[in-house]
Amino acid sequence: MHPLLLASALLTGCLLAVQASVNLQLNKAVGTPYGASTLQLSVAAAVLALLAITVGAIGAVRLAPGVPFWHLLGGLASPLYITSGILLFPRLGALAAAGLFVTGQMLASLGLDLFGLLGIAPKPLNAGIALGALAVLAGITVVIRGQSPIRAPADTPVRAPSGIVTGGITGRGGSTGVGAPAATAEAAPRPGVLGRSGWVLLGVVAGAVLPVQGAVNAMLRGEIHHPLATAMISFVVATVTIAVVLVALLALGRTPRPRLGGLRTMPWWGWLGGGCAAVYVTATFTLIPAIGAAATVALTVTGQQLASAVIDHHGLLRLPRRPLTAPRLTGLALLIAGSVLVQLA
Repeated sequence: MHPLLLASALLTGCLLAVQASVNLQLNKAVGTPYGASTLQLSVAAAVLALLAITVGAIGAVRLAPGVPFWHLLGGLASPLYITSGILLFPRLGALAAAGLFVTGQMLASLGLDLFGLLGIAPKPLNAGIALGALAVLAGITVVIRGQSPIRAPADTPVRAPSGIVTGGITGRGGSTGVGAPAATAEAAPRPGVLGRSGWVLLGVVAGAVLPVQGAVNAMLRGEIHHPLATAMISFVVATVTIAVVLVALLALGRTPRPRLGGLRTMPWWGWLGGGCAAVYVTATFTLIPAIGAAATVALTVTGQQLASAVIDHHGLLRLPRRPLTAPRLTGLALLIAGSVLVQLA
């Protein structure tokens, strides 16, 4: 049974890469990343609510009004993480974006461990942790520096996913990006208005909020006493948060109005993001007591990076193809080795 649990943790990490990739199809159909995130989080909340009802855990929600208010706020991290994935995957590629998320996770985890924050027992710094952190930083640096630009044919403009401002992207022929053929319509936009440094910072911050979310949700679980009810509350908070952001941006004219009619032409697998998120949350709550938190995090992070590398290399899920060059393979190896060292040291 133990090898099966370890394999499940690795597969669960793969779902994070799949989730971020398929969400791009939802974004393309809806026309705004904030609308896509709202739909994706709503699906995850609904799936978890059904699971909680099925196993009889829904009654634990009645305990929520009695917990400290900030213990309910773990879900605030999900909108940032999901929306960042929609923005970053076409710009930097699946491997680079996942690597930035992992780097942020590692840095935040170290901060929580070393300083004993949010109810986590302090953990002294040792050589293994330091070496792992350096390996992760070296790995993501190699991956980012090894990025090769995605080039469109001379007569084909490159356009960004709908609803994302890219600062006037043009193809090599000089035309602005409108109406690209299907074969190149989803080619990666260039870094654009924020610049590559801005997108890199966004990726690190989006990854960093995940360990904080986990620590806050762990405190909520200790008071709710059921993992499915805890996960459902987290996703309900996330859904309400991104919905408020969407309404505010619509009122300010900063994002297009969601086009629900576009969902009819979206591939069926574009809906899988919500299911992946729900499975990931449920699996991690289940696996941590069985195989330990360190092994669970190390395996899920490794699965996330491996799946991202495969998606990039083969151009799966309609993402542009970014071959695994020697520098990118080196960076991937450093990321995996560093992540395992940090979690298991």
